[in-house]
Amino acid sequence: MATTHTIRTVGSIPAKYVPRKRPRSRPSSVGCHRVALVHGEHEQKVDEFVIYSDEDEDAEDENDGEEDENSRDGGGYIALGGVPHHAAHSYHHSFRRKRSFMQKYQPVSHSFADYVLARSQGHCRLEHQNVNEEFGTRHMLTTGMFRERPIPLDRINKVFCSQWLSDHQIAMGTKCNKLMVYDVNTRQMDIIPSLRSMEAMRPPDQPCGIHSIEINPSRTLLATGALNSHDVAVYRLPTLDPVCVGEKAHSDWIFDMCWLDDQFLVSGSRDTRLALWKIDDETDKSDTNNLPNYGHIKPVKVKQCSGAEKVRAVIFNPNLVEIVALSLNAYVHVWDANRFAQKMSKKLPHAMENVCLTRKEDSSLYAIGSKSHTTLLDPRTLHYVKKVNARITGCGIRSVSFHGDVLTIGTGVGAIMFYDMRAGKYMESTMNSGRAVVLKSTKGWVSADDQYHDVFHNVEYTPAIYTHCYDWSGMRLFTAGGPLPASLKGNYAALWC
Repeated sequence: MATTHTIRTVGSIPAKYVPRKRPRSRPSSVGCHRVALVHGEHEQKVDEFVIYSDEDEDAEDENDGEEDENSRDGGGYIALGGVPHHAAHSYHHSFRRKRSFMQKYQPVSHSFADYVLARSQGHCRLEHQNVNEEFGTRHMLTTGMFRERPIPLDRINKVFCSQWLSDHQIAMGTKCNKLMVYDVNTRQMDIIPSLRSMEAMRPPDQPCGIHSIEINPSRTLLATGALNSHDVAVYRLPTLDPVCVGEKAHSDWIFDMCWLDDQFLVSGSRDTRLALWKIDDETDKSDTNNLPNYGHIKPVKVKQCSGAEKVRAVIFNPNLVEIVALSLNAYVHVWDANRFAQKMSKKLPHAMENVCLTRKEDSSLYAIGSKSHTTLLDPRTLHYVKKVNARITGCGIRSVSFHGDVLTIGTGVGAIMFYDMRAGKYMESTMNSGRAVVLKSTKGWVSADDQYHDVFHNVEYTPAIYTHCYDWSGMRLFTAGGPLPASLKGNYAALWC
């Protein structure tokens, strides 16, 4: 659960542990193994993989950048799959290598008591300390300690998105265009007024509600949908005072957003466009009535996403400085964040209901949810690493997220599943051997009208999990959603702890 690595600051290393220079040995033919290259890799079809380039760019600069990236990713290897040049030779002599003084005598403690004691004494500067963030999550899941605590939402229609604002506050957006904040301690629900656009802006004929809530890296600004589903609203944290409304970028509903840094924001819409916004927090003013006054901003750039049909999800990869967009026609589109230009598009293996996209905390893996599968992609090449089949066929995956090496999957039938990335299989319970860990939600509330009886005639109703999020400790999981059919009205929200 915790690791405390003490660094000695007094004394010297014994002479026998000091490394000495050894004379070079003659090269021997024994031990030099050459690994054969792997042949027969399938070629990519033209309609499944498209690369975009600007005419003004220099081709030599791009080639140099690719060579640098390849040297970083695969330096020192001569074969596919990351096989070293002398893999067998180095492995053959690894057990003969004498352990160093630090490895043999440097104390390492895995006790959580030692971790807390060293932290309280202020030894963080002299010791390396880390905590396994997913330990508590794994322990509670495998032992069946998670218990559902339903959150009543009255007649609110479908919760689409959510974020933890603090250790006791959860923000959520609904289809009826309400931004709400739930206090876990007091169990009170507060409704935040939606920001209005200018009078000249025409509201949509059928508002779709709030589909995205995103917080910038410094946790000082919150971006979400405005009263007009085509516009962006920005609030200040932790007070949730209005900052500005972004207008004149999209002509259809905004489905998702992502922050590039503390100022720049990218939004993706159903009109297949991506918009780049710059949020200037210094323009906030107050009027004479001491009421919060917010400004109206225009996008820095608006560009069409080539080959896309209704941009459904958008994320930012800080390691590669890339914007990744998911469209409903089963394509993944990669954009250069520095130039805000599209680089390439890749066809996904599963074409039905690709609606959710996420990445690991270290940006080493992408996860895309479809109707019956979760596709894991390599961010560097967009080649799929693994296809995770849903335990319930045709369940419709509606939300995915990474918490360490635990992939959490929210389905359209009210079940939350957990896939262990290290074990390569669904997480199993330690209480019931061989049984997978699945959290089954209650029904919540649904309007039992004529359409409800037509859809769920002789079929048990279960809500779809449109959103879920862990708190900072991983010991509490918030799940929310509502009926899967668009014509039905209802809601579901619960806190698992």
